[in-house]
Amino acid sequence: MYAILDIETTGGKYNEEGITEIAIYKFDGHEVVDQFITLINPERPIQPFVVNLTGINSEMLRNAPKFYEVAKRIVEITSDCIIVAHNAKFDYRILRTEFSRLGFEFERETLCTVELSKVLIPDQPSYSLGKLVRSLGIPLSDRHRANGDALATVKLFKLLLSKDLEKTIIVNAIRKETKREVNDKLLRIIDKIPSATGVYYMHKEDGEIIYIGKSKNIKKRLTQHFTSDKRKSKRIQRDVYSVTYDLTGNELLALLKENEEIKLNKPKYNRALNRSVFNQALYQFKDKNGYINLVAEKADGRKKNITSFTNKQQAKHFLHTWIEEYDLCLKLVGLESGSSNCFNYTVKQCNGACLLEESPEIYNKRVLSLINKYTFENQDLIIVDKGRDIDEQSAILIEKGKFKGFGFFNLNHQINNLEILRSLITPMSHNRDAQHIIQSYLRKHKRLKVLKLPSSHD
Repeated sequence: MYAILDIETTGGKYNEEGITEIAIYKFDGHEVVDQFITLINPERPIQPFVVNLTGINSEMLRNAPKFYEVAKRIVEITSDCIIVAHNAKFDYRILRTEFSRLGFEFERETLCTVELSKVLIPDQPSYSLGKLVRSLGIPLSDRHRANGDALATVKLFKLLLSKDLEKTIIVNAIRKETKREVNDKLLRIIDKIPSATGVYYMHKEDGEIIYIGKSKNIKKRLTQHFTSDKRKSKRIQRDVYSVTYDLTGNELLALLKENEEIKLNKPKYNRALNRSVFNQALYQFKDKNGYINLVAEKADGRKKNITSFTNKQQAKHFLHTWIEEYDLCLKLVGLESGSSNCFNYTVKQCNGACLLEESPEIYNKRVLSLINKYTFENQDLIIVDKGRDIDEQSAILIEKGKFKGFGFFNLNHQINNLEILRSLITPMSHNRDAQHIIQSYLRKHKRLKVLKLPSSHD
């Protein structure tokens, strides 16, 4: 048995809409056996564009029944039925929201005629109800009114049933909720989270942090967590009770904060992230002729590196970029071997260090300018980026090549005075991952403001 329905609403914010009209046809697979059609007083204003679309205005609904007055009838006519609607996700959510306001848990299986049509009637130019039924020759009167749209959906559904010769699609399409629907608990969590950059923390009921993540859009990222069918996501969806967050204003701070706090809290579902975030590093050595050679290889914690890379491919990409930018030799950065000249010398893009034609002093000068730019070794820096508000900026402090932490400031004198800046900074650990995150971010965001501090401070 099917309850084929259509709902018109007031419009407005997500989960704050109210029902203005509902039409339900109880259908046994062959014919309509019961029906219920009514206007509903939503007890809230109707959006002007909805009035224009449906023709339903507040005056028409003044004496209409309120939802609680028709709730029992809706429960009865949909009892033991699969709810069928064109975009079932929307209609089912609206119904559940209205019942939830009454403290009633409304649960039905659902079928969506949009999804079914895409499988059974492929290659249609549009699957909106109006255009679809018109292209199929199904009559539709009173478009954007519940009764007209519900009747058209009944006729469309009859056609879909007749096209489903093997009956497998109908069986497979039935599920407890529409595809990847977020349950009420998760919807309530998402509703409180902003679409902003920062770090978020998933908690169990006892407050324990089970997952830490970062995103440029926390709300969007949480929605992905809560709608994913992956095994790990399913476990998170089951265990999460609440989500808290810290806004950072920019991605670099979010990456650093995430790195620090995962190591500190060791959340249950972050185990994979506890590993190092890079596996390649850039090293230097002088060859027998006095040239500084660069080599990218597997990261070794016992050796001092210039900078680090997430993987081999990224390392090669930057090496090729730097060869061009600093006129370096392919052989002296380990991208070519052999006893003759490098390929770039042949095409006049190498000055001949591979053949000892360019002196080590001149060649090394360019290599050292690259090294000084991309290493923190003994450097005192402040990296300035966006803050959490329009009048705020963030500062990352690096002293003697060590990452000290970050903070936020509103006035320039706060970063010009190192003692004030230190008091604004949240201290964080200097480790290879944090160094990699900062160096990698600076490579990709060349316009970021980097202030070099004088070598001695008052």
